[in-house]
Amino acid sequence: MAFTRDEYFERWSELHGGYDPRSSRWALGWLTGIHVLAKPFAALRVPPDLITVLGVLVAGAAAWLASLGGRWCLAAAAVVVLSGITDNLDGAVAVMTGRTTRWGYVLDSVVDRVSDGLYLVALWLAGAPASACVVAGALMALQEYARARAGAAGMSEVGVVTVWERPTRIVVTTMFLVGAGLYLSATATWATWGSWAWVGLGVIGLVQLLIVVRRRLAAPDAH
Repeated sequence: MAFTRDEYFERWSELHGGYDPRSSRWALGWLTGIHVLAKPFAALRVPPDLITVLGVLVAGAAAWLASLGGRWCLAAAAVVVLSGITDNLDGAVAVMTGRTTRWGYVLDSVVDRVSDGLYLVALWLAGAPASACVVAGALMALQEYARARAGAAGMSEVGVVTVWERPTRIVVTTMFLVGAGLYLSATATWATWGSWAWVGLGVIGLVQLLIVVRRRLAAPDAH
């Protein structure tokens, strides 16, 4: 079944709590590109779960490349971007081939969290302090847990787009790995800045989410 771009957007919106990606220029551009990339995979009927698992392997490759240090951090940055593309590709293929399942949703969520953790491992291996990476990971996990619990309590899946969603994590990790690979005398410094960027944005994103969750679920029947 060949989905046009608009049909893909409509189905994507249904699967994400009614959020219309066309309301955001960034989301519109990103998902348009993913739709184009997904077409050949959909035509070949590649299993979406296979692409999902491939995504975590790609994220692991980014961490391994970062562990090599030096200019290899540039390669790690490129692989982080590839990991982000893969993360969206599986969902697009599932939608375009009519193979969206609840299991696929759970698997995708688990793989996303593992991949997020591997991005932090990459920064740590490039020289970031372990303590900052642990705090950053905890904040990320707490935000996603809060969103999941809010969804179980009746809020739509997306709820609110904070400053610290997965695409932003990918961009931030990529940016600081590029810096670590370009400025070899300050590789650890760039990695450290990256981990603290995770912490700062993680705090802001969590607060943003909790404010919206409280506003939407504070009615007596939401408890």
